[in-house]
Amino acid sequence: MSISSTGSSPSSRRNSFKNDSFIDEKDVIDSITNTELGCLSIVVLGASGDLAKKKTFPALFNLFRQGFLQSNEVHIFGYARTKLSDDDLRERIRGYLIKGAPAEKPEILSDFLKLIKYVSGGYDSAEGFLSLNKEISEHELAKNSYGSSRRLFYLALPPSVYPSVCKMIKSYCMNQAVPTGWTRIVVEKPFGKDLASAEELSAQLGELFDEPQLYRIDHYLGKELVQNLLVLRFANRLFLPLWNRDNIDNIQIVFREDFGTEGRGGYFDEYGQVFLHLTVISYTGTIDWFIQILVGHHSSGRDCTFSCCVSKQVLELCPKSTNFGTFSYRIIRDIFQNHLLQVLCLVAMEKPVSLRPEHIRDEKVKVLQSVLPINYDEVVLGQYEGYTDDPTVSKDSNTPTFATIILRIHNERWEGVPFIMKAGKALNSRKAEIRVQFKDVPGDIFKCKKQGRNEFVIRLQPKEAMYMKLTVKKPGLDMSTIQSELDLSYGQRYQDVQIPEAYERLILDTIRGDQQHFVRRDELRAAWEIFTPLLHDIEDGKVKPVPYKTGSRGPPEADELAAKAGYVQTHGYIWIPPTL
Repeated sequence: MSISSTGSSPSSRRNSFKNDSFIDEKDVIDSITNTELGCLSIVVLGASGDLAKKKTFPALFNLFRQGFLQSNEVHIFGYARTKLSDDDLRERIRGYLIKGAPAEKPEILSDFLKLIKYVSGGYDSAEGFLSLNKEISEHELAKNSYGSSRRLFYLALPPSVYPSVCKMIKSYCMNQAVPTGWTRIVVEKPFGKDLASAEELSAQLGELFDEPQLYRIDHYLGKELVQNLLVLRFANRLFLPLWNRDNIDNIQIVFREDFGTEGRGGYFDEYGQVFLHLTVISYTGTIDWFIQILVGHHSSGRDCTFSCCVSKQVLELCPKSTNFGTFSYRIIRDIFQNHLLQVLCLVAMEKPVSLRPEHIRDEKVKVLQSVLPINYDEVVLGQYEGYTDDPTVSKDSNTPTFATIILRIHNERWEGVPFIMKAGKALNSRKAEIRVQFKDVPGDIFKCKKQGRNEFVIRLQPKEAMYMKLTVKKPGLDMSTIQSELDLSYGQRYQDVQIPEAYERLILDTIRGDQQHFVRRDELRAAWEIFTPLLHDIEDGKVKPVPYKTGSRGPPEADELAAKAGYVQTHGYIWIPPTL
């Protein structure tokens, strides 16, 4: 019996059934490359502030000197309320760029600074954004690429002004080029202060822009060792059979700082007086915008020229829509809900179907949705002694400067494995790392259990490294054991490679349209659902921090909690980074 022909070959018919899950990675790369064609305008809003001059502009300069930004295609616009000339802005940022400029090629810095133009205007001012659009359009016309132009807006601003600024961009500064042109918006964390505020902010931005246009940046996702997690887990056969509850006893994700708030306790503490350090006061607007300016300067760590104190009573004059949540409980809202939770997703997620951004982010969301509600018996909050001596902090502050929180993932791979999350200030060391501790060896014939367990440690910062703690025979005639390590220290192994800053990588991803390392809206919602109940109970005084000494490991109760969860601390072993 014959089968009638459809006029197409079997292979072509098979290809027609291919869905997006099986698109060739080369096609993805080609599609990304196509979006890199044409004139590029990068707009840094909040250009006069600390974040812009210390992070954003240096990242753009490093991309320029490495050839990722071409002078014949790109132009950079700074926008802020402060009255500045083009040269004023260039001089403000020059000192932060010099350290990245090759001494033998000083013209590179000069060429980069020539690309920068400054526009002054209010963040709720139609006039200011019309002027900005005029400057961008003139640049696009001069490059003869008005039909394929690209516009990237980087909001180095407090979240409280995102809705107003985005409305201005949508109304006056959108790229009109089709089909190859685009407009993309980069927003900095924190994305709200709890689930409700995050959802409100997402809804406001979602009314203006589609999800592919929004890039919620968390710089931790741009760190070299964090980006290595996917490769490490899914490109090495060694880890495939080990990475599960059968072999792993517990996983720690740690962020430690060896300094306190140092006069910036108001950023941590919502109550009482909040001292705000300002570089410039130039104000003619409403009380809402005045407070937003203060919040913006303070929360971004602006340089101090003088101080002003705003009492809680003054803050209460502001509209309810003004967001001051960024001042309180930064350890949980900033470190846990953002940085540590993103790392947890990459450690715990299943292998994605492909490297397409949406496939990776789908797996991250599944992890977050599998996290069980936090058990308060597995929470230790701490506050270092002397924190309330800070004049910017209320004497009865309930704000934690340290937290250990155990998260548990209810799925087949991780059931029963505690994820011990730790973060704190004024501790005895500064580091961020992932510590995967394996179970004890059954039938310990060498009697070496007391020396410690096998551990795989990924040092995120400082001195990036990966090392595996192993028990080996101690050199000599006796059959005795000692703990040592297999070590990959980046500073030694990759001496001729400069590890890029996180902001460089993420800005380049934005230009290329790669959202893999940015937070999606449903991912943000799932993250806030985990921590919002705890945050509200802290605010209500239902959960209180215990004191701990400055320069210590944190509250003893935190070590006791980790031990109860199954973590076995290794005594007598210290990892020493190898020297060149």
